Parts: sequence; structure tokens; C-alpha cells
Amino acid sequence: MSRYSTENKRERFRRLAAKRTELVMEKLRILSNCANTQLYEYTDEELKKIFKAIEDQLDVVKVRFRKKKRSKFSWD
Repeated sequence: MSRYSTENKRERFRRLAAKRTELVMEKLRILSNCANTQLYEYTDEELKKIFKAIEDQLDVVKVRFRKKKRSKFSWD
């Protein structure tokens, strides 16, 4: 019997979300290594592009999670 057949939706979410969140956090830590000015050179414009891309994607993810909590239509 596979793990998926014994695991409910919440358990699956918590397992996968924890693993995927840790992967994102690790990638951000790795990206921060590029801040070492002894090894790398970058402009403020390049930094703005990097952080805008990250923030834009984070906004997309937040919207997808909030979609489930939309209020129902009302004429009031």
C-alpha cells in the first residue's frame, strides 16, 4: 500500500509544503552568496530585477492560496 492511500489531504499538504518551503529557503540562502563583493560585482539595477522577480512570483503564490478563500457573491 502506498503512502498516498493512507495519507489524508492535510497530511500530504503539510509534508509537501514543509519540504518545498525548505527548498525555497535553501535556494535563497544560496542566492545570498552572490552578495559577496569580493567575488561578484553587480549593479543596483540588477538587484532590483532579481528582487522584483522574486517578489512577483511570491505574489502569484499568495494569490493562488487566497483564491480558495474568496467570499461568495452578494448584491449587498
